[in-house]
Amino acid sequence: MQRHSPVCLAAAFAAALAAAPVQAEAFLRATPESPQQIALSFAPVAARTAPAVVNVFALKTSPQPSNHPFFEDPFFRRFFGDRGFGVPREKVQRSLGSGVIVDSSGLVVTNHHVIEGADQIRVVLTDKRELAAELVLRDPRSDLAVLRMVDPGKFPTVELGDSDALQVGDLVLAIGNPFGVGQTVTQGIVSALARSQVGVTDFQSFIQTDAAINPGNSGGALVDMAGKLVGINTAIFSRSGGSHGIGFAIPSNMVRVVVESARSGSSRVKRPWLGAQLQPVTLEIAEGLGLSRPVGALVADVPAGTPAAKGGLQRGDVIIAVDGQPVDDPAGLGFKLATRPVGGKAAFTVHRGNREQQLTIALEAPPESSGREQLVIKARSPFAGVTVAALDAALADEMRLPFNGQSVVVVKVERGSPAEHVGFQAGDLVLQVNGVNIGTPSDLDRVTKAGARLWRLVVQRDGQTVSMVFGG
Repeated sequence: MQRHSPVCLAAAFAAALAAAPVQAEAFLRATPESPQQIALSFAPVAARTAPAVVNVFALKTSPQPSNHPFFEDPFFRRFFGDRGFGVPREKVQRSLGSGVIVDSSGLVVTNHHVIEGADQIRVVLTDKRELAAELVLRDPRSDLAVLRMVDPGKFPTVELGDSDALQVGDLVLAIGNPFGVGQTVTQGIVSALARSQVGVTDFQSFIQTDAAINPGNSGGALVDMAGKLVGINTAIFSRSGGSHGIGFAIPSNMVRVVVESARSGSSRVKRPWLGAQLQPVTLEIAEGLGLSRPVGALVADVPAGTPAAKGGLQRGDVIIAVDGQPVDDPAGLGFKLATRPVGGKAAFTVHRGNREQQLTIALEAPPESSGREQLVIKARSPFAGVTVAALDAALADEMRLPFNGQSVVVVKVERGSPAEHVGFQAGDLVLQVNGVNIGTPSDLDRVTKAGARLWRLVVQRDGQTVSMVFGG
């Protein structure tokens, strides 16, 4: 009987919510006390939310090479075109995921990886209607995208909940289209909060659940017992490709930021920028600073002119809370800032000199250069094949890099290029070439065009500065 108690709890809450909304919170974490409560089900919550969960089909067309020798013969192609022998010269790739309608006008939230690179997007509703959709906003940093169904109409929606109010042990439902079998509802609990080692997005603060999530569930809904959206299902931990009871969802408070940006007509999401360089607090650091345990974000550097500097943050401070919410590590701090609107202020609690202090820091967007200069280095050199850009504050924040003045960053490395063979990666900072300080992409272009028999490079990666020497 004990195994079925979560079902009872959900049903008891659903019944209480319908009968007496004022008492809903009291029933949220109650234990079933009668056979009648045990006999209840999740059906009311599923019926209310499932119509707003859709299937998302993304189609991408890519050239399809052929090994048949006639395909490359101009005479053959004049007569048969690009579909000789009935074989198409293009390959259509299809990806399947789920999405959630969050606005009755037809706005749909899904995962960015579901629709990435798609030439055509279609949405299938629970009533079997299939509608074309257009991409309104994509945010790879959070792995979220917002679509709009092209056909006008009034659509069912799921209300966004407050993911910060979730507690470990709360009951949740996962709704999506696993393996393309059709809409499926699974039940579980919140297994953990603020998971930061998932590696799917820049903002590492996931809801972990044991509700069954499988391929095809990506972009689907994680709802609480009040029928509110508390997360977008995104990833699973699996060695077999199936559910092992460890699934991850993007919290709804991050979803809200992306949706509001889409509603405002913005082409991208603007988030607050602190500007300080942070590092985790280890046990040794905690002991040295007089902290009772290793939590918080240690301020390693505070560049001048940043919101952190203007707000009074100092090197050696440990940020332990934002607006009264505890900060476990730099990833947790990044998530908390990313879910706050630009233009406001935040109250930071910092540990400094064996005591706590309160600081008020403005929530400003990172400044961006009026024209971001990018260059492809083509001259014969170890850099041939890289695309570099001037590292402004906005690009530094986007690429999760330190910003401390003029720098040149590698943003792309062409496959098979000399630069790839040397080992350059996106995010590398080019500091010096043959004794010349590199402050702009033009500096690097000029130095490489001059040529050399020996190349002495100074490059920074992951905070480590490395000197290298290559032959010309």
